[in-house]
Parts: sequence; structure tokens; C-alpha cells
Amino acid sequence: MNDSPGDIAFFNAPIGLAELENRVIRRANLRFVRTFGGGAAEYVNRPLRDFYPSEAEFERIGARGLAVMRRTGEYHDERIMRRADGDLFWCRVRGQSLTPEDPFRHGIWSFADISDERPMVRLTPREREVAILTCRGLSAKEVGAELELSYRTVETHRARLLEKFGARKLPELVAKLSGMPL
Repeated sequence: MNDSPGDIAFFNAPIGLAELENRVIRRANLRFVRTFGGGAAEYVNRPLRDFYPSEAEFERIGARGLAVMRRTGEYHDERIMRRADGDLFWCRVRGQSLTPEDPFRHGIWSFADISDERPMVRLTPREREVAILTCRGLSAKEVGAELELSYRTVETHRARLLEKFGARKLPELVAKLSGMPL
């Protein structure tokens, strides 16, 4: 590690940071390593796909993120990620491209473990997407349009989410999903 002020700040930041090139970790800071587990050397040149619950999630989130980053140069969401030991957890992810003409070529990303704020319930990838968009306040029709699903399919996913989280109504589900007190 170079001892420049920028490097010291990067490695000791109070949030997990990773410098990525084409979705491959080039360097990660101490908080990132603590969040995901293992040793710092294990992260150099490691594909970010290793920390997604599935290849399908890696591809789906990547496609959505790339579309947004092409317009804005940045992306953020909350998603399920996988630690080095295989445990799944909720993570708030924010990315800033350093190469706007090719957003994934080089960027800096932050990763915050928010599992204390979110219940960990096994969800299908589609249920996760519906849950996230529901928490953003989208109606069933808006969620359907975003995910290219019918209104009824979204309602079916929401009904399963209500059951899995033991919620009676949509506001209670949103409160449980977002970690707000009821």
C-alpha cells in the first residue's frame, strides 16, 4: 500500500470500498474485507460475481446497473450479496464510474452491510426485485412495467412476500422490508 493521503483514506474508510475494472475487484479496503470475510489478498483480481447469490442475479443486476450508469454515470441499490463463507446478507451498493463512456471499465463502489436493518428471508430473485421496487413506492402496475411482468404476476409475488414476512397489508410489508419500526 502506498502511504499517500488518498490511499490511507481509501483503505481506512468507514464503509466498504472496492475499485473495480470490468466488474473485477482490483483493490478493496479494510471494511470491505471485514464485511465479506477472508483476507485482503483474496480480493485482488477477484470477479465481483463471486459475491452474488447466483450467476443470474449477477447478470440481471449488471444489465440494470449498466443501463442506469450509461445515463448518469452512477448506480445504487439494495440487494442480497454473498460473503466469502457463503452466507447471504442485505447490502447497500453505490457505484461511481470513472470512465463514463464505458461505465463498467473503471469505477469505485461502496458496500454497506444493512442486514441488521433488513430481515433475512429466503426470496427468489424475482421476489427480491418486486420487494425492492415495492419499497421504492412503485404501484403493482409500475413494478410490472419495470420488470416486464403483468399486474397479476406482481400481485402474486406480493402475496407471497406478505406471507413470508408475516405481514397483513402492503404498508406493514414495506415497513418490515425497510427495517422501519412498525
